[in-house]
Amino acid sequence: MAGGAILSASGAAADPDPKSVSPVTTFVGEMAVPMPGGGIDRSQIDNSLRFEPLQSFDEMFLRDDVVFLMRHGPTDWSKLDRKDVAPTDCANQRVLSDQGRKDTEDLGALLAFNDIRFGRIVVSEWCRNQQTYDALERGYDSVEPGAWEATPVEASADLNLLLSLQGAPNVTKLRALVSGWDGGDQTGPLLIISHFTNIQELTEFAVYEGEMLVLDPKRENRVLGYVRLRTAQPDIGHFNVATRDAIYEADGSVDPAAAAAAGATEAGGDDP
Repeated sequence: MAGGAILSASGAAADPDPKSVSPVTTFVGEMAVPMPGGGIDRSQIDNSLRFEPLQSFDEMFLRDDVVFLMRHGPTDWSKLDRKDVAPTDCANQRVLSDQGRKDTEDLGALLAFNDIRFGRIVVSEWCRNQQTYDALERGYDSVEPGAWEATPVEASADLNLLLSLQGAPNVTKLRALVSGWDGGDQTGPLLIISHFTNIQELTEFAVYEGEMLVLDPKRENRVLGYVRLRTAQPDIGHFNVATRDAIYEADGSVDPAAAAAAGATEAGGDDP
């Protein structure tokens, strides 16, 4: 939020409203802070929700029986995961950056202002995913304190980084979790916070940090579209092929010299 703006529930919309969408292109739309009665000045907010396609607005945002499959928020790529790091060993794995925490809080506030609420939340045990949940909750609380208190949330090893120590061996259970969602008690969609590799294996989509894919369990988990911050950017670890290939050895371990040259170091290591 620009200038440390304080948000209040007075600016919240009753429902996601297609009339509040600003078209960016034929297929891409943006939602910022709605202003019923002029309660919040858009100039206070330096970000917005970008989604695609515009034509799927109703299916993506007005249904409780869809799944928002999210990658954790933006991380600090100057520290990489140590090989075989435990999911809860935060000192030796990549975690959210300061900007990533702020961006994820902004994402939570923008989702709340546009009345995009979740009926159940399931999160990977990894530190960066738990930090993502915490930051989203802070964002929601800035709009409506205690907004998530009644929302069922659980940590699940089934969402842990694919093939890592204590990680998911495959995406079978993730697929079953998505496929089995029917809207629950009709209080909102299911939110799953997992990892790039798991999401790509399940959907064949490459997602930015902090990006959400909206899936339809009724149509074999078809991807209906994506939601992310307007300012979201591809990360060096998964989108910069030259850097990615230089950092990692064939067995998945980190080459410290190559990592240092690329501006990334093993978490907890002695590299600068």
